[in-house]
Amino acid sequence: MSKTNLTPANAYTYGGNLAMSLPDNPICTAEDYWNLPEGERAELIDGQLYALASPSRIHQEIIIELTYHFQHYIKSNKGNCKIYAAPFAVNLNANDKTFVEPDISIICDPDKLSDRGCEGAPDLVIEVVSPSSHRMDYIKKTALYADAGVREYWIVDPATEQTTLYRFEETDAPDIIPFDQNIQVGIYENLQVNIAELLK
Repeated sequence: MSKTNLTPANAYTYGGNLAMSLPDNPICTAEDYWNLPEGERAELIDGQLYALASPSRIHQEIIIELTYHFQHYIKSNKGNCKIYAAPFAVNLNANDKTFVEPDISIICDPDKLSDRGCEGAPDLVIEVVSPSSHRMDYIKKTALYADAGVREYWIVDPATEQTTLYRFEETDAPDIIPFDQNIQVGIYENLQVNIAELLK
């Protein structure tokens, strides 16, 4: 396929996300991902393109505040990790089969960074849940990130004001942390985050 048209006419809903339905070519590839029409954003998972909806105001506020908080910590401590907010392509298994665009990615291995984005699993991934991404963030991406070797995965949910936190190196069981409680960052032992305080 050449450029892909992510319109409702040729898309179906998967867990609230639009996914391509292409009877003549059901398997999408990295070429389709990189040749999306100007202004269209999607993720490539299991041979399907999932369109990304425009974020809400609170979604953007959370991303901005968390990005600034982490960036300030990294720079203040002269750290080598890099932080990127979406849109930022992550070639999750470095095999050109799965491309995701996490809301926030922290990458500590400079060899994973390329002009395209990240080639491999970030150390920390943060997804801010929206109504259209609920099942994707909580179910599908949890498995994807765990299998790919992401060390730490946060699912920040403005609707419940809770963060579901996975530290895959330690356990598969998540911690559920309310916005008004401190989150101990797993990849930085001296850093805590209180989302309620960031949003004041």
